[in-house]
Amino acid sequence: MEPIIAIVLALIGYALGSAKLINQGNVALVERLGRYHRKLSPGLNFIVPLVDQIVMEDTTREQFIDIKPQNVITKDNIYLEVDAILYWRIKDIEKSFYAIDDLQGALVQLAHTTLREIIAQNTVEETNVSRSEMDRAILDQLNDTTSGWGVEIIRLDIQSITPPESVRKSMEEERAAEIKKRALVSEAEGERQAAIKKAEGTMTSMQIIAEALRTNPESKEILRYLVAQDYINASYRLGESQNAKVVFVDPGKSGELMKEVIAETTNTEGNGKNSGNGAT
Repeated sequence: MEPIIAIVLALIGYALGSAKLINQGNVALVERLGRYHRKLSPGLNFIVPLVDQIVMEDTTREQFIDIKPQNVITKDNIYLEVDAILYWRIKDIEKSFYAIDDLQGALVQLAHTTLREIIAQNTVEETNVSRSEMDRAILDQLNDTTSGWGVEIIRLDIQSITPPESVRKSMEEERAAEIKKRALVSEAEGERQAAIKKAEGTMTSMQIIAEALRTNPESKEILRYLVAQDYINASYRLGESQNAKVVFVDPGKSGELMKEVIAETTNTEGNGKNSGNGAT
């Protein structure tokens, strides 16, 4: 009985030693006698005890690395402080283990180098305007290198680009000047449009008056009366002002114009009085 018990216990120990459970989202590497043998997928797997050894188990899910703020010099020799986050995942666990020693450290250093290189190709203004284009350029350059490590860079988000205080103040003043310039251009364009509308209205009025004078000769008297009335109103407004004023009138036409206005006004007032007496 004792040999049988020993055999059973050995089998149980072998089963327990060979059974390996890999969690969902993870992958493991197995070496046999010191050399790569195979990968273990999620679930229950079996290896040969004492011969096979799991040397690495890592996740294939998306991960991120916080790229600490660093000083970067631009194309126009301005120092910027850049803060970013790198999102990545393992696509080939065999390469990620055997092709690079410190994977996360290498990713951080590669991100730093690539950020400096891409930003150095742009000015301060371009880094703020074309940030999405810079993100794509950095992503493409990173993946060219990390593909050999079995790693995919999903995205690199530049969270902030902080220029020095003096540069930031100059940029704010420049933006304020640009806003003021656009406001002045808009105002000038509005005045131009108003002047055009006014000129069009004046031209239309002159056409209407000309057509009325052409079709109805009696309209000339009405027109002369309206002109004289405008002259009298303007004189009243000038008289109400406390400031000194000088009025230039054509001496050849002023007498005739004033007579007509007075005559018209007198006739109008006389008609009003007669109507009033008649009513009485």
